[in-house]
Amino acid sequence: MSIFDHRLSLAHLVAWLVLFRLVPQKNEYRKMTATSIKLIVAAALALPYGGFAADTQVEPERASKLLGAQNHQFERKIIQVSENVYTAVGFHGANTSMIVGDDGIIIVDTLRGPFSAAMALKAFRKYSIKPVKAILYTHSHGDHIGGASAFVGEEKPEIYATEGFGSAEGVNKAVNPVKGLRNIRQFGRDLPVGQRTNRGVAPANTHDKDGGKGYVPPTIRISEDGYRETIAGVDLEFYLAPGETDDAMFIWLPDEKVLFAGDNFYHAFPNLYAIRGTAYRDVLNWSESVGRMAEFKPHHVVPGHTMPISGQEAATASLKDYSEAIGSIYDQTIDGINQGKSPDQLAHEVGLPEHLKDRPYLVEFYGTVPHAVRAIYAGLLGWFDGNPTTLNPMEPRLKAQKVAKLAGGTEMLTKQMDAALEEEDYQWALELSDHLKWLEDGDLKRARKVKIEALRGLAAREYNAPNRNYYLSYANELESGTLSEVWF
Repeated sequence: MSIFDHRLSLAHLVAWLVLFRLVPQKNEYRKMTATSIKLIVAAALALPYGGFAADTQVEPERASKLLGAQNHQFERKIIQVSENVYTAVGFHGANTSMIVGDDGIIIVDTLRGPFSAAMALKAFRKYSIKPVKAILYTHSHGDHIGGASAFVGEEKPEIYATEGFGSAEGVNKAVNPVKGLRNIRQFGRDLPVGQRTNRGVAPANTHDKDGGKGYVPPTIRISEDGYRETIAGVDLEFYLAPGETDDAMFIWLPDEKVLFAGDNFYHAFPNLYAIRGTAYRDVLNWSESVGRMAEFKPHHVVPGHTMPISGQEAATASLKDYSEAIGSIYDQTIDGINQGKSPDQLAHEVGLPEHLKDRPYLVEFYGTVPHAVRAIYAGLLGWFDGNPTTLNPMEPRLKAQKVAKLAGGTEMLTKQMDAALEEEDYQWALELSDHLKWLEDGDLKRARKVKIEALRGLAAREYNAPNRNYYLSYANELESGTLSEVWF
């Protein structure tokens, strides 16, 4: 049987081979990308025909291969994007870039802390020893701004950001304690080495101890009208582009046709909702911002994470596809909402358009379609799904008692939970264990053990990195006893 008979058409394979054109055309990078293609295509053969399914659960070996292939997107190296633009990939979770001008250099984003930033600067110095004339923040996520001090020399460069800079995580700090915990789980920061793969758009192992310690506040703010300036002889254009954050902007180099996209684009389906917990990310704005980027028809796109894309056709097409994908998920969700459908129903119905399912930069390594759908629903309508049944749902303990009664008693509910685990119906096992934990006559130790095993079972099959990391992190917390007896 040929590979084309095995759930992957010639057209789909060609789409994966387009990856050859998605990186700067240097022999060493083409060689790296060829390896990545082989791994991704091999893993993709086992997925449903027509590309990746919205469900990010596959066989464990396939999930491992997919995540392993994605690691090539952040192997540590300096990439010469164009004549005067260099991008440091893999020195931390995000990218930092250097633009070489006549009498100085310009830095775009500064990584999470000064340690990683200093390593990137040392690597940049192989290509230019000119002083830093300016630092540009594409947005205010900590992994893009925390290392600025490593780039600041005696000349004290100007630092550019948007007028709304600082709003990336919203303004309500009251929930920071739980957001911090969920951040650790989403990124797998406390996972043992043997359980680590990656973070979807970033490597698993990063130096985080000095996070934010090198942050330097902006000195020049960009308004909604945009801004143009020549720095070190380099013409730069700044454009506001709300998306993953409300304070995002993209930077355009007209002479070299390089576009710095920040976190509004990277090699993975966008994180339209982050499971660590975020304010609503305006999905429609995000789609429109990326669409505006595509209008520049860049020859090179430098993402906030993962490898740059080179070649006008490939770079422009990737932005158009990204914008269309985000817009389609939004439109489908809105249509379903106006038909009276619930977020649970829509999360299982909405999907990427057929012609976009095989795009390598839309694989759900980071964000997922179901998460996006739920975020759009809650962001536009709040928690109530319109069904009066859900206006005043039962208290969890009472509901658990009634479920147990329906099952034939607590013992029968426990047997159903054990059977679900034995049959590798892990999601059902999780839900039953959550009911059992509330019952006074329930075996709480057994419920906890089943939940741990079910979470690890789901993690083994998961190629969405945040989901996988969260499953494993929570399971480890349950096993270690760091969670309370009434675990959630």
